[in-house]
Amino acid sequence: MPGRSSTSSGSTCYISFSGLESALSSLKNFQYCISSGMDTVSSVALDLVETQTQVSSEYSMDKAMVEFSKMDRELSHYVKAIQSTINHVKEDRPEKVPDLKLLVEKKFLALQDKNSDANFKENEKFVQFKQQLRELKKQLGIHADRENDGTEGVDKDMIVTQRQTNFICPITQLEMKKPVKNKMCGHTYEEEAIVRMIESKHKRKKKACCPKIGYSHTDMRMSDLIPDEALRRAVESHNKKKKRHSE
Repeated sequence: MPGRSSTSSGSTCYISFSGLESALSSLKNFQYCISSGMDTVSSVALDLVETQTQVSSEYSMDKAMVEFSKMDRELSHYVKAIQSTINHVKEDRPEKVPDLKLLVEKKFLALQDKNSDANFKENEKFVQFKQQLRELKKQLGIHADRENDGTEGVDKDMIVTQRQTNFICPITQLEMKKPVKNKMCGHTYEEEAIVRMIESKHKRKKKACCPKIGYSHTDMRMSDLIPDEALRRAVESHNKKKKRHSE
């Protein structure tokens, strides 16, 4: 079922539902590419922090993430506009099929009008990127601002001991090798241990609770867990230093 669209030259072209669905599939593939690109940039930025490379290089990674976030926001709007157009025509079943191209453009522009200069920073991967950089710097003691983080006047050995305590999984009570963070509460666990705990609870038709003492997040799901790359790197860095000192 085609939708008619006129070009600037006056000729007429048609956009079919299959054409829209094909465009939708292509856009989703682009979204996957952008997501992979953001993962790569995030990994490189963490490498720069870990090796304490000059700040200008890290800043370049930040700018790259901003551009990726803006592209992802625009692609998401196109996906929503096309999907909404398809649903609109299928549900309303109008006697005369509207200009599908024009309809997509109107819906897209309506979404774009709601943009602000800052809302692209709400992108989940962008938020994780900033959090991971901040956490890795904190764990490695890089650019530490003691007045801001509440550690001014605190013994350095106590700070190091606290960081090492953060390496311990609340379930296994062992140092974590593959930590994952709970997006809902911010607590971190060894991936294998928390996955096994959640699966065990769900098999018995029960809700999984955060195992951290004193926290009441009572409905943990696998989708709440994200890799804690900053903590993994901090643990590895700590162990390398410990090994060098023992040699």
